[in-house]
Amino acid sequence: MLNNYLNVLEESLEKKLAILEQIDELSDAQAALFKEETLDLEHFDEIVDEKDEFIDQLDGLDSGFETLYDKVRQELQKDRSKYAGQIRRMQELIARITDISVCIQAKESRNKAAVETYFAKEKKEIAKSRKSVKAAYGYYQNMSNAGVSAARFLDQKK
Repeated sequence: MLNNYLNVLEESLEKKLAILEQIDELSDAQAALFKEETLDLEHFDEIVDEKDEFIDQLDGLDSGFETLYDKVRQELQKDRSKYAGQIRRMQELIARITDISVCIQAKESRNKAAVETYFAKEKKEIAKSRKSVKAAYGYYQNMSNAGVSAARFLDQKK
């Protein structure tokens, strides 16, 4: 029975590793988007949505893993030597998961900085456009009022 639980725990870790590898690839794809001349916002949004789905899957796997591990923890600690091989494989998977998680965090940090830089640049462009539109509108109003003669006083004295 405990063997089956440990197999399920190991499968859960393998699934988590596979999902993290996919998230890692998506992070690379996001980084590549920021290196292009123009950012394809639709593609960026698609990647973000995909990552959200994977994160939801990770949350489910994590909660299931914790629940199952809590269930078998005491029995596993009693007879640790009997399950040493499976424990070692799970420890290796956890080490790989930790490594890829750290790598993903670094990539996400760089991607976040790239997003902030992109949006700061876009904000400046929008502000510049607003100033141009405001200046053009002011010019238009000035020119449209140029044809109207201002009220004048006529000097009646001679």
